[in-house]
Amino acid sequence: MNYLSELGIFVIIFQLVTAIIGSIYLYKYKNTFLKYFLIILWYIGINDLTGYILKNQFGINSVTIIYNIYYLVVFNYFMFLFRNYVTNTKHKKIIFTFIIIYSLSFLINSFVENYLVEFAITPYIIGASFVIISIIFYYIDILNSEKVLNVNRNLLFWISTGVLIYYSGNVPFRIVRNYGGELADASIQFLVLCILTIIMNLCFIIGFIWSNNKQQY
Repeated sequence: MNYLSELGIFVIIFQLVTAIIGSIYLYKYKNTFLKYFLIILWYIGINDLTGYILKNQFGINSVTIIYNIYYLVVFNYFMFLFRNYVTNTKHKKIIFTFIIIYSLSFLINSFVENYLVEFAITPYIIGASFVIISIIFYYIDILNSEKVLNVNRNLLFWISTGVLIYYSGNVPFRIVRNYGGELADASIQFLVLCILTIIMNLCFIIGFIWSNNKQQY
């Protein structure tokens, strides 16, 4: 087993640990829309564990469909999440438009690519970009309100920070691989992906532990 495989296993375990910590601190956010975030966390961890097992047993083509479905679910969730918490009506409408455009791009792209054996790269780039913009709208909302005074004790702030770091770092690699040819060393992308995933989950954990019991969004 090489170091990349060991790192991959560590990341999966770390994601599951994050979900466990999120479950422990559920009492802090169980009465908010963020309660569904815990379901997403468990889904991510279990999906990656399943993908790791299938990939090692049956090859890369065995995991494409579960990851295509995974991104459809996760991207739509995050856009709905930030749409729920932004107060600017114009931004709410824009994010809702993002949801429609992304979902349509996923559907239309299915006529071009076989999701059973190919990753939906273009919809991924679209969805990740829309999530990033949705987070920026959320930050604008915070800066224009008194929420900014206690933002470091806000769970959603830590979630948004982790997600923003992850996709801002990941999207450039996806674009290079999709439009600029394969990377000379695919292990570089995997290593960066693992590091970004760890940072993202660290942000989640900090949010669960550090956030106030009474969440002010």
